[in-house]
Amino acid sequence: MLNNLFKKLLGIDKLEENAKLAIEESLRVQQSAKESIDAAKEAERLSKLTPKELATEKKEPYVAVLDTHVNKDNIRNGFFELDWNEYFVVQLRLAGYIGDSEEEIVDKWFQDLCRNIGAEAGVDMDRRNSGYINVNTIGEGKSEIS
Repeated sequence: MLNNLFKKLLGIDKLEENAKLAIEESLRVQQSAKESIDAAKEAERLSKLTPKELATEKKEPYVAVLDTHVNKDNIRNGFFELDWNEYFVVQLRLAGYIGDSEEEIVDKWFQDLCRNIGAEAGVDMDRRNSGYINVNTIGEGKSEIS
């Protein structure tokens, strides 16, 4: 008690309170700086991810056409190179697509997609004179469809 009175008389209590507030503010600033640095590091890490990696990290379906080739000698033939993640395959399974492999499931979806686009465009979907569809699995969730 005497100690508190002595501090009050000399103004030491105010100095201690100001020092305590300054330390608390310094800790808040340090925490904020750490959070900013962590956010910048995370933003940099995310910026280095491919769209597929980003979607996979977010557990979102991803599918893309990586490349399209047309046979120079027979314009009716060519292929698309597709890429997807496991969440896209899950989405297809939930939509009713069935198959023994991811490639088979994605191929069924892609064939449906092509048929629907053709039908909407008024294209005769009779395939007797239009070639064939060949699926070549190239691994890592990728296939070439020709």
